[in-house]
Amino acid sequence: MRNALSNEMMEALKVQLICHEGLTCVPQINETGELTIGVGRKLYQTGISEIEAEQMLERDLAVLLTAMKQDLPIFHQLSEARKQVLLNMAFTINIDGLKKLKKLLAALCIEDFTLAANEILDSNWILGNKDRKAELSMLMKAG
Repeated sequence: MRNALSNEMMEALKVQLICHEGLTCVPQINETGELTIGVGRKLYQTGISEIEAEQMLERDLAVLLTAMKQDLPIFHQLSEARKQVLLNMAFTINIDGLKKLKKLLAALCIEDFTLAANEILDSNWILGNKDRKAELSMLMKAG
């Protein structure tokens, strides 16, 4: 009894399923009302594995890091800990949201990290998560 398909048959099956199911990189509702992504992956039924979640996170962080290096000149001058803070924030509010925090960026430009830390606490960049704000504020200040 065969347990697996040949590589050629597996490739043919993948092409066939992409044709039948479609391929989408953003969640969508399929014809039966189920939320799917990729090639017919039912998010509520199957979800994603921890490995897939970590792979997605690593890719998202790599893209974000590249964008931060290009779009935020002050980023290059910061310690790794302070870069981590900005990446953490931008992960949630994107770079455009981070750029709106003018007082925070101005404080970084003059290397006033206490003021920058206070701006993290005082701004409304994330609502309802005081612990996260406090942690990032302390990390910004300590550098």
